[in-house]
Amino acid sequence: MKKILLAFIIAAGTFPVLAQQDPLYSQYFNNPMLINPAFAGSNERLYAGVAYRSQWSGLTGGPTTFNFNSHIALRNNTIGAGLLAVQDKVGDIKNTQFNGVASYRLKISTATTLSFGMQAGITRFATDVDGVSPINASDPYFAPMSETKFNVGAGFLVQSEKYVVGLSVPRMLPGTVSQGGQSVQVYAQNFYVYGTYLFNLSESIQFKPSMLLRTTAGTPVSLDVNANFVFNRLYTAGVFTRKLNTYGVLLQAVMNNYRLGYIFEVPGKGSALNFNTHEISLSLSLAVLKSHNQYAAGF
Repeated sequence: MKKILLAFIIAAGTFPVLAQQDPLYSQYFNNPMLINPAFAGSNERLYAGVAYRSQWSGLTGGPTTFNFNSHIALRNNTIGAGLLAVQDKVGDIKNTQFNGVASYRLKISTATTLSFGMQAGITRFATDVDGVSPINASDPYFAPMSETKFNVGAGFLVQSEKYVVGLSVPRMLPGTVSQGGQSVQVYAQNFYVYGTYLFNLSESIQFKPSMLLRTTAGTPVSLDVNANFVFNRLYTAGVFTRKLNTYGVLLQAVMNNYRLGYIFEVPGKGSALNFNTHEISLSLSLAVLKSHNQYAAGF
C-alpha cells in the first residue's frame, strides 16, 4: 500500500517538480562546484569529496542524492580541472550524471580572482518499475524507461579572502525523456546566484553568512539563507532556512586534511510532508603541487 501511495505522489505531484528542479544540496557552500563549474581549482589544492542526502527520511522511496566531486588547480593555479558524479533518486525514478569540469582563473587584483568554468557530460534517466504496484498494470506512466542525454553548463565566480560571488547554469540544455509515449521534461535550466562573506569577530571566531538564489521558469524563486560561526578556523556551527519553509542546523569539523560535515533539516509549518532530512559529507584537501596553497584549515 505504501508503494502505491508513493507512486501516486510521484506521478501526481513530485514528478512535475523534478521536471523543474536540480537535486537539492544544503552543503553547497562547502564546495560550490556542485552548482558552479567555475569553482574548480579555486581552493588552489587537490580536493575530493563525497556527500549523501536523505530527504524526508522515513518516507518510503523519499528523495536520496549521492555525489562525488573532485578538482585540482593546475598551471600555477590558473586552470582548474575536475570530475562530478551525481545520483538522484526519488521512488523508482533514478537520474545519474557524469561531468567533466574545467575552469580558467584570472587575477583581477592582488586579492581577487575571476573564474570562468564549463562542464560537459551525460545524464542517464531510468525507472525501475519492479518496486511499484500500480492499480492499473497497463498504465503507460509506469512503463520502464532508460535514456541518456548530453548536457553542458557554465558559470562565473569572483573570489577573495573575504567573499565569494557566483552565477551559474549547471545544465543549459533541458532534459526531456519519453515516458508512457509522452515527452516529459526532467530537468529545466536552473539559474543560481551564490554569495558569502567572512566577518572576523575576533582572533578565534568568524561569522560567515551566505545565500543561494535558485530560479527556473515555471516555479517560484527559492532562497536559502545561512548564518554560520567558525571557531579557530576548524569548527563550524550554524543555522539556515530555505524559503522560510525549511529550517536546519549545520555542524562541521576540519581535522588535518579532512572535513566532516552534517546537516539536519526540519520542515516548517507550511510543509506538506512532516519528515526530517539528513545530509552528511566527507572531503579531503591536499597540497600536491609546489604551487598549491599549503594552508588546509577551513579548506
